[in-house]
Amino acid sequence: MGDKRVNWLEMVMRILPIAGALGIVAALVASSGQSQTPDSQLNPASVALLKQGEASLAAGNFAAADDALETALAVDPRNRQAFISLARVAQRQKLYGQAVRYTNKALALEPNDVNALAIQGEALVEMGAAARAQQNLAKVKQLCGANACAQATQLSAAIARGPAVAQKAPTPGTKTN
Repeated sequence: MGDKRVNWLEMVMRILPIAGALGIVAALVASSGQSQTPDSQLNPASVALLKQGEASLAAGNFAAADDALETALAVDPRNRQAFISLARVAQRQKLYGQAVRYTNKALALEPNDVNALAIQGEALVEMGAAARAQQNLAKVKQLCGANACAQATQLSAAIARGPAVAQKAPTPGTKTN
């Protein structure tokens, strides 16, 4: 009888750490979804700075727009729209890699943000990554559903148009750095 009790105790001791680890993982996964704050719960100062930044962008004052939007994110880093607006600033300045990085941050907060996907797709087109832009277009169309949305139309037109500045291929016999 003592042998069976030792086997049972040994089995419990082997399973207990695994069950504990699984419990911790389950708790972390459950709590991670609760940490994302809806846009309506953003810091009001961040929202005000976002509006200020968007007004500066509309006026063509990229430096002021960038400053206000960066400050909006310093106040509340969950302000997804500030990332999207920073991507627009970068795009207007032809800083397409930076636009992609900002939209990646917005998409990390909300993977189905149609505006972020469309802006990212347009920046990808300008960088010569039409295949990745097509993936964004497919997702935008899926999210828009049967209704044709402006973001899908705009991204589709950008893909059809191609990069605004054609990539110049080096001529044979010339050195490239």
